[in-house]
Amino acid sequence: MVFHLVLLKPRADLSRDARLALVSAFERAIREIPTVRRSRVGQRVVHGAGYEMTAPDAADFCVTIEFDDVAGLKAYLAHPAHAELGRRFGDALSAALVYDFEERDLAAIAREASGGATP
Repeated sequence: MVFHLVLLKPRADLSRDARLALVSAFERAIREIPTVRRSRVGQRVVHGAGYEMTAPDAADFCVTIEFDDVAGLKAYLAHPAHAELGRRFGDALSAALVYDFEERDLAAIAREASGGATP
């Protein structure tokens, strides 16, 4: 499983219509791109933990999109519905961080950390 992780912060002056257009483009991409297996969206929660004091104010929302493999992620990124989402994304955000991760078994990571072979 491959996870596409997006941390994003909408522009403070973003209009309601522009926010709705961004959400609509995201919904369309998730619906129309066949390699998407699952998607989740979360809104940042601030609750007084110590790490909140040192974290940059770079994200109000987190989006994860899951794919079977890197080929599925690449197909998503090349799809026309993603191109529209990318345009909206660039216009709507004041900050964004995007990362891709491949799911790994914790035992395999522990073996790798201890110098053992990886599967």
